[in-house]
Amino acid sequence: MTDLGEQERPEPPLAADETATLLGFLEYQRATLAWKCTGLDPEGLTATVGSSQMTLGGLLKHLAYIEADWFSRWLHGRDRQPPWDTVDWKADPDWEWHSAAEDSPEQLLTLWQNAVAHSRSMVADALANGGLEQPARRTWPDGRAPSLRWILCHMIEEYARHNGHADLLRESVDGLTGE
Repeated sequence: MTDLGEQERPEPPLAADETATLLGFLEYQRATLAWKCTGLDPEGLTATVGSSQMTLGGLLKHLAYIEADWFSRWLHGRDRQPPWDTVDWKADPDWEWHSAAEDSPEQLLTLWQNAVAHSRSMVADALANGGLEQPARRTWPDGRAPSLRWILCHMIEEYARHNGHADLLRESVDGLTGE
């Protein structure tokens, strides 16, 4: 049974193997983002802090994109799927951030939740067929490929950094604070 903390987030295991620990920390960070973005109306998901244009809706869409990009595109070498496949990324490298204002809270949460569910499936497949050592199918220009271990650590870092932003944004919307 998963140990849930006070915000109903799954606590990472205190003593587990490397895979369970990495996945536990990633799930905790994902649950933190869900906690910070749940229950908000369009105004809440488009609120900004200070001079930043970052929004909680933009974070949801960005992290949905990052999930798809790292686990499907990089790890498994698959082509981009909708809505990412029709974006002119060279002309608009921040498309996911600002286009989120056009989406409803339900659309944004569903997009992110579906991306996370697909990523979980992609990770399970990779673990079953190569483990943490498995290299990504896509490579950097120099030919090197990150391992699944590296990708999981990168995703934990990505969520942790953006969850700090989510803390500030959510507090500015309705005063909700927490770790």
